[in-house]
Amino acid sequence: MKLSSFTDADFNVFKIDGFEDRMEALKENISPKLDALGHHFAPTLSTLTGSEMYAHVAKHARRTVNPPKDTWVAFAGNSRGYKMLPHFQIGLWETHVFVWFAVIYEATNKAEFGKTLEKKLTSIYKDTPKDFVWSGDHTKPDVIPHKNLKKEELKALFERLQTVKKAEILCGYQIPREEAVAMSGDDFVKKVEQVFNQLIPLYKMA
Repeated sequence: MKLSSFTDADFNVFKIDGFEDRMEALKENISPKLDALGHHFAPTLSTLTGSEMYAHVAKHARRTVNPPKDTWVAFAGNSRGYKMLPHFQIGLWETHVFVWFAVIYEATNKAEFGKTLEKKLTSIYKDTPKDFVWSGDHTKPDVIPHKNLKKEELKALFERLQTVKKAEILCGYQIPREEAVAMSGDDFVKKVEQVFNQLIPLYKMA
């Protein structure tokens, strides 16, 4: 199946007012593309990680009033859910596409993983591509570019993961909306594959 890239119409879904209208447009425009990306990348990630990976398209089931400001497909080693596990995501906000490796607040081994990251701080700091970004909260679009990050600041993110209940850690890549819209489906897939390859060492640490 040929994968299509995201269009302006997809990004504009997040401008639609009202919960039901936005959810309807999201299901119609974006979810089928995320589903296709899920089918495409689950086998790739299974090979890269060495364990079976399952795709989960966001349903936004807990929401009833506030319309979602972003949406995604997540990949994890469990067919029933992903939030409690280290996982990967491909998704979009109104302004950009994101490709993440993520350990979010529901993850059970967060503190242990934080310790592992802290131990490997020097190599992570050195090996993370300069154009990658970090985040401590998956619900906000703001990120910290790796190239602007001091080693001590990265260490603080890793320490926070060990001590703060709501703490999260995400590392990955953003494609600005204009760039994403101009990409062919093939170019988009190649870029995502490249990013996933570079994120595998973090996943294996987790």
